[in-house]
Amino acid sequence: MYLWYKALHIISVISWMAGMLYLPRLFVYHANCKKKSEASEMLKIMERRLLKIIINPAMILSFVFGILIILSDVSYYMKSGWLHTKLLMVLILTAIHVYLAKTVKAFALDQNNKSDKFYRILNEGPTILMIIIVILVVVKPF
Repeated sequence: MYLWYKALHIISVISWMAGMLYLPRLFVYHANCKKKSEASEMLKIMERRLLKIIINPAMILSFVFGILIILSDVSYYMKSGWLHTKLLMVLILTAIHVYLAKTVKAFALDQNNKSDKFYRILNEGPTILMIIIVILVVVKPF
């Protein structure tokens, strides 16, 4: 089952990252819209659906299949320094996920107080974490 878990973990992570990279981009556009405008209302729908239908389920599945992979050989993974660092990066990515979810709620209530520039910068966080995580998993530097 290990290879199935690994394949499903990779698929889930790709889906999670796609959403994590796209949602802040929607916020960039939304921050430039007038409140209650047609564009703002459309972006609210897009943001909510992206979060609820793609990002949240993909994150949960990433966790489930990642845990199943670790459980397949606990002794190996618990001795792997790269995995501990990867899990720290995943924890930070999860914190960003939570922040993005709160931001979806703020936009839904027309309570955003951040600029489009803020969201452009925020968009870099998931990208940097993804690069670090992929290097850790592939290279296993320690």
